[in-house]
Amino acid sequence: MYKLGRGNRDKVQQFMTITGASEKVALQALKASDWHLEGAFDFFYSQPQISAVNTRHLEDIFNRYKEPDADMIMVEGISQLCNDLQVDPQDIVMLVISWHMKAATMCEFTRQEFIGGLQSIGVDSIEKFRAKLPSLRAEIKDDNKFREIYNFAFTWAREKGQKSLSLETAIGMWQLLFAERNWPLLDHWCQFLQVRHNKAISRDTWAQLLEFVKSIDPQLSNYDDEGAWPYLIDEFVEYLTENGLVQRTK
Repeated sequence: MYKLGRGNRDKVQQFMTITGASEKVALQALKASDWHLEGAFDFFYSQPQISAVNTRHLEDIFNRYKEPDADMIMVEGISQLCNDLQVDPQDIVMLVISWHMKAATMCEFTRQEFIGGLQSIGVDSIEKFRAKLPSLRAEIKDDNKFREIYNFAFTWAREKGQKSLSLETAIGMWQLLFAERNWPLLDHWCQFLQVRHNKAISRDTWAQLLEFVKSIDPQLSNYDDEGAWPYLIDEFVEYLTENGLVQRTK
């Protein structure tokens, strides 16, 4: 560090003390952030590999919540995690977290999923995790991330071994996801499914509904009756018009 000015040497030392990183990593992070400490921390914690010290912290966090007789975090552990994060288990931020962790199944985190997810998010303590929640929740407002999270939710929420999503679960997920987007036809869609469909939801229907929500205005003025929409969406449009729930304008 002999080539650095005193101010920058102090920043390197402070960075190493807080993160446990090596001098080489500290220099890399600080240079990448134009010697702004906060930016350097963000850079460091956004990297795929966190230092060995921080990895041990992640192991400790996982072990705090894992099942006593299994190498997984399950319902009870997730409930305790939510308590420690001061967040409702039904908050959409838990879906965003599961997406970051690439979780295969709802209400379950393997060791690899959990630790890899925390590395991806860039946190190595519950305090940092809690502080990160607002930015995680805000990701749902990004169109590209919303699409990824939406597609992830279908597989994540399915029962093991099933290709489709149960209607009850699908409705719950749609209410969670589209409430964030204020889709005005959401309640009508859920009611329609319960009255007219009452069957499991296929991946195609799940994907096509997002396209419908994104591209068709709530008054259906740009809906093409001859378009290549799944039959279920066509039936939904008929349901809306037959019941006077929407006054279509052309």
